[in-house]
Amino acid sequence: MVGHTATDVPPTMAVKIFSAGVAACVADIITFPLDTAKVRLQIQGECLTSSAFRYKGVLGTIITLAKTEGPVKLYSGLPAGLQRQISFASLRIGLYDTVQEFFTTGKEGTTPNLTRNVIINCTELVTYDLMKEALVKNKLLADDVPCHFVSAVVAGFCTTVLSSPVDVVKTRFVNSSPGQYTSVPNCAMMMLTREGPSAFFKG
Repeated sequence: MVGHTATDVPPTMAVKIFSAGVAACVADIITFPLDTAKVRLQIQGECLTSSAFRYKGVLGTIITLAKTEGPVKLYSGLPAGLQRQISFASLRIGLYDTVQEFFTTGKEGTTPNLTRNVIINCTELVTYDLMKEALVKNKLLADDVPCHFVSAVVAGFCTTVLSSPVDVVKTRFVNSSPGQYTSVPNCAMMMLTREGPSAFFKG
């Protein structure tokens, strides 16, 4: 009787969650300056002073921040970001296969932030899964690192496009002064009337 080899044994749930958490933290460290630039771009329309519009583009924002406030400022808030990845991404990605298997086997079972999470999770994970399946099924790539990388890039792009409006509104609403907006929909309508549809895709 032939036993299972190391590659045949599926990883345990603990290994999946730990691996997902580590991968998410590494990705967060690498891309955190981009996230900082994104937030600065999103909130710069809140103030009408000339200094509020000094950022132009993601790269320009990163360079300006590094020159005016120091390179360390690009990683301001990183500890909180890593804690979020450990608690959020590790469970979201680590439990994905388990939850997917649960539903595919026939078993039943704050507003802007919830909406954003629903859009991101549904789009990112499902798009990644569909893209990887299409690449392997059509024999364009083998089921290895390049295939996973391409699938992740496509999934990330689709997720960013679809979640950007909700993300911008959430950032504006959270960073607004008391009484500036009466509600989340009011914040979205004010952005639309004052800055146009392009405001929803800042950053």
